[in-house]
Amino acid sequence: MHKLKHILMAALLCGIAGSHASAQAFPTKPITMLVVFAPGGATDVLARIAADHMSRTLGQRVIVENVSGAGGTIGGARGAQAEPDGYTLTVGSLGSHSAAPSIYRSIKYDPRELEPIGVIAGTPLYFVVRNTFPAKTFKEFDAHVRANAGKVTNGHAGVGSTNHLACLLLSHITKLEFNSVAYRGEGPAIQDLIAGHVDSACTLAPAIVPHIQGGKVRALMGASAERAALTPDTPGAKEAGVPDYIFQGWNAVFAPKGTPAAVRAKLTDALNAALADPTVSGRILELGSVPAKPEERTPEHLTRLVKSEVDRWSVVIKAAGISEP
Repeated sequence: MHKLKHILMAALLCGIAGSHASAQAFPTKPITMLVVFAPGGATDVLARIAADHMSRTLGQRVIVENVSGAGGTIGGARGAQAEPDGYTLTVGSLGSHSAAPSIYRSIKYDPRELEPIGVIAGTPLYFVVRNTFPAKTFKEFDAHVRANAGKVTNGHAGVGSTNHLACLLLSHITKLEFNSVAYRGEGPAIQDLIAGHVDSACTLAPAIVPHIQGGKVRALMGASAERAALTPDTPGAKEAGVPDYIFQGWNAVFAPKGTPAAVRAKLTDALNAALADPTVSGRILELGSVPAKPEERTPEHLTRLVKSEVDRWSVVIKAAGISEP
């Protein structure tokens, strides 16, 4: 019995030592970073910027893979159910990792139970229309929608996505009714907006600022108190006549529940190194987003953020009567 006890103890110590050594060696192969929306949207753009720098820090490629659908919950579920070894990460948003549990009855993950790696950036929002839309200001848009009830289309990245929630909030504040059109991501919605197939959209800065600056879409309002420096011709919410329309999304990196603490620490450090790089933070700022501040990059901050956002949006979603399509 005494000998068996020693054997079991030795095996346990070997297992712990092996796990520690494995964490120290991490990573030894490429890492997959799942983006829960189609290419071209804010989540995708920010993920690729972060992944590029993290690849250099970690010494292994961080490969972005888009897994879209159902407001980001298909990719979210795949990421949550992946092997908890640090080799599969998920970049989610306010919609996919805060609002989704209150909308999708069949959701297969609880974002509050995931391992937080860190916030990439806050993402300001714009209300935009196709270039050929008759309204030149939000006041004119308001009048047009009321005169054409149910006819004005509004594209978004799927029920429960940040875009959808942003326009839901706008509809709640203004009492405007849109004909909602769901896409598999913000990118496809914007492409249809540029092509004139959809009338309007609530879009996040990284995905839409280049198109605003290039004159491909018309921005009627930024969902912020003042005009943004990157889009000086676009009025803020107060100037546009909707002072209560203040909205900012966010994107963050998560790992599956049970990912070893030492591995998570390496991933958080790599993300922090990316955001501390002036070139990376400069690129994010150029897109109209706000890189996470040092105090916002901690796993603890992301844990608090997700919990507070889940609580906040559950109330809004219940009041709006939104449910899984």
